[in-house]
Amino acid sequence: MSSPDDLLTVGEVMERTGAPASALRFWEELGLIATERSSGNQRRYRRHMLRRIALVLAAKRLGIPLGDVAGILAVLPAGRAPSPRDWELVSQRWRDDLEARRRYLANLESQLTGCLGCGCLSMPSCSVRNPDDQLRRQGQGPVRLLR
Repeated sequence: MSSPDDLLTVGEVMERTGAPASALRFWEELGLIATERSSGNQRRYRRHMLRRIALVLAAKRLGIPLGDVAGILAVLPAGRAPSPRDWELVSQRWRDDLEARRRYLANLESQLTGCLGCGCLSMPSCSVRNPDDQLRRQGQGPVRLLR
């Protein structure tokens, strides 16, 4: 019977997750995942690392920076398989971040053909929504999307 503490080889992890060995090594260097070493000095992954890898892959697909992922995963214990309560804490942090990203994407979608508040003043709506680039006082970049 399988257990969260089973040790998996790099090949088994690659087969199960689709992540290349180079990415696994990189994510280990960043502290996103952890490995152990066999007596022959080969990397071994606890089965519970598959969930971390799945979250890293999901974040990558959404364009979420690995530094943000590291911050979210930082609450997980390093020396044991995370408990359901540990995952709930991660889930709440992740949920807050994803909700902010959803709002940003919704703003982008609704305003893509209008004034973004970026200062270009090239759209007809810019002269109404951002006359003389007054929105520059609110910050850099597309300030209307950040609301």
